[in-house]
Amino acid sequence: MSTIVAVQKNGKACIAADTLTTFGDVKQSSEFDSTHDKVYQYKDNYFGIVGSAAHHIVIQSLLKKHGDELNFSSQLEIFESFRTLHPILKDEYYLNPKDEEDDPYESSRIDTLIINPHGIFAVYALREVFEYSRFWAVGSGGDIALGAMYALYDRLECAEEIAKNGIEAGATFNNATALPLTSYIIDLDK
Repeated sequence: MSTIVAVQKNGKACIAADTLTTFGDVKQSSEFDSTHDKVYQYKDNYFGIVGSAAHHIVIQSLLKKHGDELNFSSQLEIFESFRTLHPILKDEYYLNPKDEEDDPYESSRIDTLIINPHGIFAVYALREVFEYSRFWAVGSGGDIALGAMYALYDRLECAEEIAKNGIEAGATFNNATALPLTSYIIDLDK
């Protein structure tokens, strides 16, 4: 899987990700993958995607084809955008929405962190959308990254430094996360 983190502090937001791709027991490090960046920019939004490697190209294609119809400026707007995208994922990209039989809704099977001038948001497989006030992490190394960022948030002033430490902790202790990392910083409207 991956480790992707987002941090906001002192008027800035940063999203950072590791660069390892895995296929079962096979590791594809950034030195062998010319498209190893797990963060994609669309207008003033940065998307960090975890899960299937197929999600990366699908999201890029979706944003290119349907991006002008979507709004990522608030929790509700992001929910409506992903609700609009779900049937497109099924019809045009052949998403298999089956996850767990007892899920209350069909799964989009995509987890993503988003930063934009409005803040930090996470979208999960059932299109749950959360807005975070300080930081968050997703992926297989996410729990480790959360601990590292929690320990450093009040000690460091720079959102990027906090985010980098989260990714580095994930890469140290999670076998599906590896350096180098990529990171992007934006100014917040808030």
